[in-house]
Amino acid sequence: MTAQVVAVNISKQKGVQKTPVAEVQLQENHGIVGDAHSGDWNRQVSLLAEESIDKMRRMGLDVDPGAFAENITTRGVDLVSMPIGTRLVLGDTLLEVTQIGKECHSRCAIYHQAGDCVMPKEGIFAKVIRGGVVQAGSAVQIL
Repeated sequence: MTAQVVAVNISKQKGVQKTPVAEVQLQENHGIVGDAHSGDWNRQVSLLAEESIDKMRRMGLDVDPGAFAENITTRGVDLVSMPIGTRLVLGDTLLEVTQIGKECHSRCAIYHQAGDCVMPKEGIFAKVIRGGVVQAGSAVQIL
């Protein structure tokens, strides 16, 4: 199976689910144009594998890409096993992994429904090294 982007998702504010859109513009050293999490910091873009979302579906949750507030949903990539510093090409962009997982300070709605959430353990974060456009169907290549 070819590694690819399943969905690209944005939100105007932090702490909410993200909405899938047709494409996103990634800006070097900033993140996704128009997304609440963009800026000059180490978590400019968040990624979560569809395989992780499938785990939550098997627990009975009706969740889709963006439900875990991830910017980019992938398929066929073992995101969580990548060491920090790994570089990924998505479409014509270049990302560098800066963080694996995150601390969840407040329990989200998904945690309250299922008693668990995959994003803190299986989501990854990256900074944008080279900007460009990413959309569903974009290839993902690990460098």
